[in-house]
Amino acid sequence: MNRGKKYAEAAKLIDRTIQYEPADAVALVKKTAVAKFDETIEAHIRTGCDGRHADQQIRGAVVLPHGTGKTVRVLVFAKNAKADEAQAAGADFVGAEELIPKIQNEGWLDFDVVVATPDMMGVVGRLGRVLGPKGLMPNPKAGTVTMDVAKAIAEIKAGKIEYRLDKTNIVHVPLGKASFTEEQLSENFQTLMNAIIKAKPSALKGQYLKSVTLTSTMGPGVKVNPLKFMG
Repeated sequence: MNRGKKYAEAAKLIDRTIQYEPADAVALVKKTAVAKFDETIEAHIRTGCDGRHADQQIRGAVVLPHGTGKTVRVLVFAKNAKADEAQAAGADFVGAEELIPKIQNEGWLDFDVVVATPDMMGVVGRLGRVLGPKGLMPNPKAGTVTMDVAKAIAEIKAGKIEYRLDKTNIVHVPLGKASFTEEQLSENFQTLMNAIIKAKPSALKGQYLKSVTLTSTMGPGVKVNPLKFMG
């Protein structure tokens, strides 16, 4: 892949042979985010888990203290009083069965998170083929299947993010924007890592955190010393 001049310059600032302290890694990833837009800063956490085993899955959600810097559009599947509650709490879209053909047949996906009341999961389940692969299926572990739709919406809008293992046992999560201060990014990073450490499956034998890397949308990766989080 042919990288541009800016990337090459940015990459020179990073020593690939060392694992940085978390605060130094945050400073470097900010410094190397030189694109013309406000890049997203992401954490990529490679674990020693084997996600093929149910008892080694990691999935959950955490509210980042400074949010992600992204406006999140929330779709809520609810009826009657719960639909009214979702509207009042600031959901971007609220509906029930009538949304199924719109999503299934028209490919409507103008939302980032889906919340559903438990009684609506039968309806939402019919969208599994569409929402599942995109990571949009509501899930009780992530707090997106709940009767307390107002609380779920408030948390998501405040910067709640989901984390889960991908097929290669890596967790990819946005931590904020390059325009955030180092303190904001560091606090978000620490909050995320605390949640990931807590989520360590008890069935796991061997090393839990294999590697932790911070990247910006267009910038090179900065390796962080995972032992700093294992306390």
